[in-house]
This record gives sequence, C-alpha cells and structure tokens, in this order.
Amino acid sequence: MLSTDTDILSAAESWRRDGRAVALATVIETWGSAPRPVGSHLVVDGAGNFLGSVSGGCVEGAVITEAIEVIEAGAPRVLEFGVADETAWRAGLSCGGRIRVFVERVD
Repeated sequence: MLSTDTDILSAAESWRRDGRAVALATVIETWGSAPRPVGSHLVVDGAGNFLGSVSGGCVEGAVITEAIEVIEAGAPRVLEFGVADETAWRAGLSCGGRIRVFVERVD
C-alpha cells in the first residue's frame, strides 16, 4: 500500500530533522494514461532510500537517480517521461501516457 501524501511529506521533514539529505519529487502534469495523478509525491534521501511513488517501474528508478543528483547539485529539475520513438531506449510509460515530475532538494 502506498503511503499518503501526508506521510510522505512528514517523512521528508523527519528525515531532514535527522540530518539526512532529502529531495522531493512531485507529479506536476500528466497526459493520457498515467499511473499516478498530479500531486503524487516521492521522497528520496541521499542514500537512495525512498517513500511514495510518482509512477512505478523504470520511471521510479530514473526519478530516484535524478533526485540523488538534485540533492548533490542543489538545482531543481523537471523530468518528462512517456512513449515516443526518440525515447524508446530510455525509461518510459508503457501505458502510452506522459508525465512531468518536478524534483527539488528539501533544505
């Protein structure tokens, strides 16, 4: 069972209080079929521990990797995932939809 948004945001706050480096990923836009709705969250720490979900499968792994990079660099990013010829070899959504995910470091 997925944690609620409140649980995920509380975990981000708790992890920061514990001195862990943290990033928050949020679904900001969807088109067509998408596994998670706008507003869904995923919190990631610098060691790759996570809670929540923004998609699932390969996309989730890619977002976690990007979140760790955001923690290190400090600059937020907008990620886009979908099914298209030019992205066929990268993580994508087999359901045919597209999602945009905003990833930011929590300071």
